[in-house]
Amino acid sequence: MRSRATALTAALLLATLTACSGSGDDSTTVTKSDKTEAAPTSTPTTPSPEPSKSQTTFAIGETADINDEENGAHFTASVIAYTQPEKGPEAALEGLGGEIWATAEVKVCNTKGVTFSVSQFPWSLEYKDGTRIEVTGLNGGDMPKPEFPTDDVSVKEGRCVRGKIPFPVPSAKRPERIVYAPQSLPEPIDWTVPKA
Repeated sequence: MRSRATALTAALLLATLTACSGSGDDSTTVTKSDKTEAAPTSTPTTPSPEPSKSQTTFAIGETADINDEENGAHFTASVIAYTQPEKGPEAALEGLGGEIWATAEVKVCNTKGVTFSVSQFPWSLEYKDGTRIEVTGLNGGDMPKPEFPTDDVSVKEGRCVRGKIPFPVPSAKRPERIVYAPQSLPEPIDWTVPKA
């Protein structure tokens, strides 16, 4: 009975990976992984500085290696590509934050440890003026495929979740970065969006 309670407690702690923001602690480290996701040839990448123990900014195609000791999770996150404009079901509505669609193709892998959940909601776009565009929660239909799940999806050890996250964006400007901010991290991780 005690092991079941311990497993349930660990599962509840790891549910924080799907939250949009929060207060992680010093037991979580983020470093650049040696693994690089293949970026499309149309997306330029720039070299990044040597990784440090607290690296939180990456280039598109690079992988963040995240070790959450407190919750017993070791996982990776990467942004494979950013596309603007992206074909969507119809023009994005101004009330959603913009008039065209853009997508971030992302991948999260559970490399070692307990099962945890992921969704689109910890991801956002950040602009030079401080504006942030959050996910809409829209899915299905003619949304760009493959879709990253909107609802919480469990990721067992050795498995990954990959897909596109749609954002309604203004056509006249591009974001500076794609931000990943699950509650378990002490600070957000971001990927620099190259200029068009």
